[in-house]
Amino acid sequence: MITGILVVAAPALAGDDHPAGIGRDQTLAARFKAKTIAELVARYDSESCIECHEEAHEQWSESAHSRSLFGTGRTALTFRTAILNGLMTWKASGVEELKDVRVEHLMGCAKCHLPQLADATDDVAREIVESIDAWRTAYLDEDDDKADELEETLLSLNINCLVCHNRNAITHKWTDGYPRTDTVYGLAGGDIAHEDETFSRKETSPIMGASIFCGQCHGEGPNFELENPTQCATAYGSYLFAYIPEGGHKTCQQCHMEESGLGHNMQSYRAKVMSDKAVAMEVTTQAVVWRDVSTMRPKATVEIDLTNQAGHGIPDG
Repeated sequence: MITGILVVAAPALAGDDHPAGIGRDQTLAARFKAKTIAELVARYDSESCIECHEEAHEQWSESAHSRSLFGTGRTALTFRTAILNGLMTWKASGVEELKDVRVEHLMGCAKCHLPQLADATDDVAREIVESIDAWRTAYLDEDDDKADELEETLLSLNINCLVCHNRNAITHKWTDGYPRTDTVYGLAGGDIAHEDETFSRKETSPIMGASIFCGQCHGEGPNFELENPTQCATAYGSYLFAYIPEGGHKTCQQCHMEESGLGHNMQSYRAKVMSDKAVAMEVTTQAVVWRDVSTMRPKATVEIDLTNQAGHGIPDG
């Protein structure tokens, strides 16, 4: 007697092959993974914004956001230090040399300094760290042409118009929908036409004017979603748990964009207009003279009171 076994394949459950969320596949982030720095830059290319938003672009070009990966050079080198003194020393990181670095290894920093790196392959992560290392070598060797070329490449990776006004414009995606590839999101305007060949629609972002928008990067502290959590920016956490409970009501945007007069040139302590607003200083001095004038030395008591007037702890990020 021949016994047969009938094997019936069970139908795949919804979500087995695709992440949850309706509309996720219609986002810029859902496109094919960028394989080079150039491809990643092209995906979030904001050049077409400049013609109509020239003033905002000029302001942004002076901001820390415009050089979020490179910074003054120090930010880029901090990535390198995190690899050499961190990843390469941790027994289970899987990183022994630069060629071992993957996107996941960089997200402790890139989560905020370059969130769109999540939309790239590991080849891009390696290209970034190798470019940083090569830039450092060229700088130390005084090879200015090579250093300038690499600096330009690293500066092309930043927090630009599309990162804020598309990719990160919606936090509660199941509630408000996913940011669409043909749409830019702003403070007002509803769902209207937008004069751009690629981004033909403009919609209101439910969070663009709220502090939660900035809190996506200037966060609450340990990033526990990472395999190796990091403690970095906590400004939004301080804002939520100290400033607001004490009766504060201003948003990040009100202080850093409107009242400062800086607009899209958002700054922190490096800008005098921000440091002047953030801290009140009161100095009280009193001269002291002892009666024996033959051995008199100048003496004084100095009392300095510093009052934090910012909406969060300082320094922070």
